Amino acid sequence: MNDHIARRLREAAEAHQPDRARMLARVERGAAGPPARHRSPLFARSWPRASLAGLAVAGILATGGLAVAGIVRTPPPSDTVTTAPAAPSPTVTPSPTPPAAPSSVAPAPVPAPATSTPTGPRPTPSSSHPQDGSLRSEGSVDPHSTVYWSQHNLVLKTAQPLTSLTVELRIAQTGDVRDTGNWRTLPSDDFTVTAQESGGLLVYRWVLKPGRTVPAGQHEFAGQFNHATGTRSAANDGYRVDAQSSSGPASVWGGFGPAR
Repeated sequence: MNDHIARRLREAAEAHQPDRARMLARVERGAAGPPARHRSPLFARSWPRASLAGLAVAGILATGGLAVAGIVRTPPPSDTVTTAPAAPSPTVTPSPTPPAAPSSVAPAPVPAPATSTPTGPRPTPSSSHPQDGSLRSEGSVDPHSTVYWSQHNLVLKTAQPLTSLTVELRIAQTGDVRDTGNWRTLPSDDFTVTAQESGGLLVYRWVLKPGRTVPAGQHEFAGQFNHATGTRSAANDGYRVDAQSSSGPASVWGGFGPAR
């Protein structure tokens, strides 16, 4: 029996008001039967039938009453389905990220730009070595120098061919000293040339390229530069030469005096 039929039966049972006295009267009248005018076997046989019919009606009424009473007492099924509320999902709170620990490693220092470091000791007026074996040298201030511009010359003489040669002119920074050029009497393609400031000096450097040779003879190197206006002293300027020949290594150094 579905919910709809049960609801309809329950409503009919609640609305029904049985008249028990009237039903019992009908049963009694049925049991009594019509008044007999004469005794006959037919009347005798009808009494059991009437009794059985009465008992059947009474049983039906009793059974129907119990069924209706059971339906009335049965609580109606609820149309509302109660569902237990779902347990709220736990809120996951992300763990805070711990701050990064400060690095204990000091940042790498920025490398200083590459500079050319003069080779050998810095020549001074009291330190001069103009000759070494077959290699000779002489430094001088060019006579065409002025109160704001100068040129230093180095004359180099060798009695043997040189397979290795490095020449440096070192000009002290006496004020506004700036490179304006350089030259040499040997082929320019045979040398790597630089001019840069290092340690308070303007350094001109010529390096003979590998596989090249300087022939025996006299050769000249010169550096040109501006300076503060006035007569400039060359007392702290100097040169150095390192060479290699079949006789072995040779080095000369000195300063720049007046031109002869």
